Amino acid sequence: MGKEASAMVARRSTSHRDWRRWWWWLLPLACCFVCWVASSAATVAPAAGVAVTSLPGFDGPLPFSLETGYVEVNESTGVRLFYYFVQSEKDPDVDPLLLWLSGGPGCSSLSGLTHEIGPFQFAAKRYYSGGLPKIIYQPETWTKVSNIIFVDSPVGAGFSYAATQEGSKTSDTKTVKQLVIFLRKWLHDHPQFLLNPLYIGGDSYSGYIVPTLALAIDESKLLAL
Repeated sequence: MGKEASAMVARRSTSHRDWRRWWWWLLPLACCFVCWVASSAATVAPAAGVAVTSLPGFDGPLPFSLETGYVEVNESTGVRLFYYFVQSEKDPDVDPLLLWLSGGPGCSSLSGLTHEIGPFQFAAKRYYSGGLPKIIYQPETWTKVSNIIFVDSPVGAGFSYAATQEGSKTSDTKTVKQLVIFLRKWLHDHPQFLLNPLYIGGDSYSGYIVPTLALAIDESKLLAL
């Protein structure tokens, strides 16, 4: 039993060191990636997005439709939520619209986009040979059958920000209210998705937000617009 326990500790220690080495080369690409998509949307007015057709580290044009942008959800405090939107690769006109939230609270939606259900991921370290790490297509992406909005929420997560100190204060209640406003404005700018089935999902801490948000959307009659 003692030998087995020692072996398990050794494997975990080795795995931890491997992860740290892998992370050091992944971090520069992650920074480059998010700066690229954020700069594309930085000059766009609130509730508007811009198409992203290429990314550093990805070979050739993107094989799917990616949009990034900001939506202002509180004019008085200058709160703007950043999002990535990937259209369904099957039939965007009829496939479901999924609003995806990350946990934390405070984790960037980039994690969902590149490590969970999104259409690309960072190449494993065995493909790394120096220089700019690669981004590769993820064939098992949920965007095969759905349109997905990955939103940086609450304010302060990812590229979402507030122009005032008051706006940077967060709570679950504020988060839900801001997401309702976000979705209302986003659908106003993307009316072609108003009739698509709407789903709310996420991971980790978002389990507190998702059901409350679904109730708030229902009570707001948002989808009756």
